[in-house]
Amino acid sequence: MAAVFLVTLYEYSPLFYIAVVFTCFIVTTGLVLGWFGWDVPVILRNSEETQFSTRVFKKQMRQVKNPFGLEISNPSTASITTGITLTTDCLEDSHLTCYWGCSVQKLYEALQKHVYCFRISTPQALDDALYSEYLYQEQYFIKKDSKEEIYCQLPGDTEIEDFGTVPRSRYPLVALLTLADQDDREIYDIISMVSVIHIPDKAYKLSCRILYQYLLLAQGQFHDLKQLFMSANNNSTASTSPSPEETIADRSLLEKVGLSDSEVEPSEETSRDCVVCQNGSVNWVLLPCRHACLCDSCVRFFQQCPMCRQPVQESFALCSQKEQEKDKRKTL
Repeated sequence: MAAVFLVTLYEYSPLFYIAVVFTCFIVTTGLVLGWFGWDVPVILRNSEETQFSTRVFKKQMRQVKNPFGLEISNPSTASITTGITLTTDCLEDSHLTCYWGCSVQKLYEALQKHVYCFRISTPQALDDALYSEYLYQEQYFIKKDSKEEIYCQLPGDTEIEDFGTVPRSRYPLVALLTLADQDDREIYDIISMVSVIHIPDKAYKLSCRILYQYLLLAQGQFHDLKQLFMSANNNSTASTSPSPEETIADRSLLEKVGLSDSEVEPSEETSRDCVVCQNGSVNWVLLPCRHACLCDSCVRFFQQCPMCRQPVQESFALCSQKEQEKDKRKTL
């Protein structure tokens, strides 16, 4: 049988060779074009095509109601010597407690204690966690939906003009918002909010702003509240933009404390139109860059952020389609 097979193969050898060559050609073409789904490193496939094939996960979001709101009124006039004006907007009666010169290390130890030891739901709880590592404390009662303006200032007898050079061991001001009524703490998931505020002084002239905001939950977690970045509007006037010298100075000061100017300076005027089609409304936030720039129709075509080109790891919708339809009916 073997001899017969060899003789037959010899007689039809041209056809056999042609079949082998054709099979090898088909397999090679399939590998180059990716027909079999194998990630084979070949010259004709670039890195962008490989990244495009990665899957973007849609992050499931859980909606919670934040009863606290805090803003800085007239940040350009705030300083260590003249004080600062804070505007509150709370859904329930609350307490605003301000800690001047709060220790950086003790503050983050207190946040860890909220997770592992006890809940920071009252000013006394944070005071115990800080071990009084601050220079001055003042407290105010905030009525619900009042939008009060609270003026805070260090006493004149402290004679503090700055908190030293960077890196600092103390934050200029830490503002704590807590619910005044104990029954309200059982209604809301968020029981307190900690805001770290920078105030310019003689040694560190960076403009006044909120550096960090932490939301403390009743279950023992805390979350860093982040700003969403949207596409800048083209009709912003040049008179409101800072000078190049001020921009360079602020950027250098931010780099010293490990911050980027994009994280703490949200654009005042933003556009709600998709940056790709310019037709649909922005509804999707891309992570980790936090750019809100795509509509429901365009988000499925992008594995890289169209604004910063950073690979998208996750994304979440600002509102569902049902909520969008309700908003359209209200406008009609």
